[in-house]
Amino acid sequence: MKLRIEDDTLRLRLSQGELDEFASTGRVEGAVHFGLGPAQRLTYALERGSEPAQTLPNEEPVQVHYEPGALTVLVPFALARAWLETDQNGFSHALPLAENQHLRILVEKDLDCRH
Repeated sequence: MKLRIEDDTLRLRLSQGELDEFASTGRVEGAVHFGLGPAQRLTYALERGSEPAQTLPNEEPVQVHYEPGALTVLVPFALARAWLETDQNGFSHALPLAENQHLRILVEKDLDCRH
């Protein structure tokens, strides 16, 4: 899975194999190692919500959970299913932050990828 971070934009691109894994398990994960120890690693993941769960009116449909060393993009089950089962290449969401800022989240299929 490719991760691109630029200013307040977070972009994930998944290969066909990663799409298959996400479809079957509901999660796909990658990592960047910056050194020898586990504390010198950044893991990043795309995770699908459970089917019966529904987004409450005041919740964002796409969420990001961040803690030191781990970044997870959470998407609702229905959105993930629609994206996986159609020709839709990707989806985006502007997650509100403080002071009228937004984190732009893009998740895309990287079907021309050969790695």
